[in-house]
Amino acid sequence: MSRADAVDPITPVILSGGSGSRLWPMSRALYPKQFLPLAGELTMIQETVSRVAGQRFAPPLVICNEEHRFIVAEQLRAKACSPSEIILEPVGRNTAPAACVAALKLVDAGGDGLMLIMPSDHVIARPDSFLTAVAKAASAAAAGALVTFGVAPAQAETGFGYIKMSAGDPLSAGVHRVERFVEKPDQATADAYVADGSYFWNSGIFLFRASAYLDELERSRPAIVSACRKALAGAERDLTFCRLPTAAFSASPSDSIDYAVMETTAHAVIVPVDMGWNDVGAWSALWDIGEKDADGNVAQGDVVLQDAHNVYVRSDDRLVAVAGVDDIVVIATDDAVLVVDRHRTQDVKLVVERLKAESRDIHALHTTVHRPWGSYRGVDRGDRFQVKRIVVKPGERLSLQMHHHRAEHWIVVEGTALVTCGERKFLLHENQSTFIPVGEIHRLENPGKVPVHLIEVQSGGYLGEDDIVRLEDGYGRIMNFQQQA
Repeated sequence: MSRADAVDPITPVILSGGSGSRLWPMSRALYPKQFLPLAGELTMIQETVSRVAGQRFAPPLVICNEEHRFIVAEQLRAKACSPSEIILEPVGRNTAPAACVAALKLVDAGGDGLMLIMPSDHVIARPDSFLTAVAKAASAAAAGALVTFGVAPAQAETGFGYIKMSAGDPLSAGVHRVERFVEKPDQATADAYVADGSYFWNSGIFLFRASAYLDELERSRPAIVSACRKALAGAERDLTFCRLPTAAFSASPSDSIDYAVMETTAHAVIVPVDMGWNDVGAWSALWDIGEKDADGNVAQGDVVLQDAHNVYVRSDDRLVAVAGVDDIVVIATDDAVLVVDRHRTQDVKLVVERLKAESRDIHALHTTVHRPWGSYRGVDRGDRFQVKRIVVKPGERLSLQMHHHRAEHWIVVEGTALVTCGERKFLLHENQSTFIPVGEIHRLENPGKVPVHLIEVQSGGYLGEDDIVRLEDGYGRIMNFQQQA
């Protein structure tokens, strides 16, 4: 890296949008794949921020869906990562506007440093190779180039876009001009690309100066820059988050960095790198990178395999036995089982679309629903009642609220809860219970240092989550009745 780059750290811009629908039933809209430990002990977003920690990098700037804001904050906190900003998108507009907002944010703060644009849900098995490639790319980016990272193809893959490297002399060691970007090919074309040797998978990772990106975007997609400027000018502080206004940001065209900038600029360069990259776009990807037994099987959880070959089987909490089959994927969660041909795992998205069309919440919600104060899990439900297990983290509390249609009975099974019920405020210890009548103002808090585990029995004529009237809330959700307490 140049002397200037050594002084000015690179700002990682982590893009954490999307729902990961092809990885259903583990990945769901309100808790998608980037928040799951799919390829290791850490979640995918935790792996992402971990690989860009250190003196070379500034604190990351994260752009995420507003519904995921507390999950992002909690998962980064668990890794002792303090982001410079968490920017909330009210609607998805693809990667070009997201990167534009980040670039404007950096320039408005008085800087014009390098931005490393990274999706939050990719696997990089060889992070040292990735960091070496970033070091090669930094000098070119500092001089005004827009750098993309090309992945040496492990096989002829039809699910990725490709980048053709120019046959001319490299600009510097490991840095080459881009000849062209190409769409996802058919099998014969992909075979030809791999045989050619000058084509690389498009990783979707970029490095450039904030001003260089904005200049190119202003030239090719000025409407994106205009909308993002207005959105950032109207942004509001929401606790520790930067919330973009819906109307202004929605006015931006939806486009990717590739289409909006990289395919039209004269300054695109590529740094080829063999870093063990995978975008984990479907269950078959986890079979590709998984540790296989002698029969080519990958199994996680309580799994028994008998005369099975080249299968991927994953179980959350129950025994799954698979016998006499080849080339399938089986995913078992506590509320769904998926069985799909390993070569057709892209079709899982069609299943999710069908569930959504049928208004089945299972496409979006797990049985355990995460909230900023903790989580709740549906245990049982019947006519005029439902049972939940609630976990409140130490020092957290639910909103002060009331319900028009339901009463609640709380039983503490672990920890000590502080309960507000009408004019009374009292402690509830293990094996103690209380009753919250219909219409009573109430609140649940955890004043202790260990999580509170509580069983809640709701009863009444209507038990929907929108029967919540918040009177006071510490998480900025007074007007959002679509989230649990």
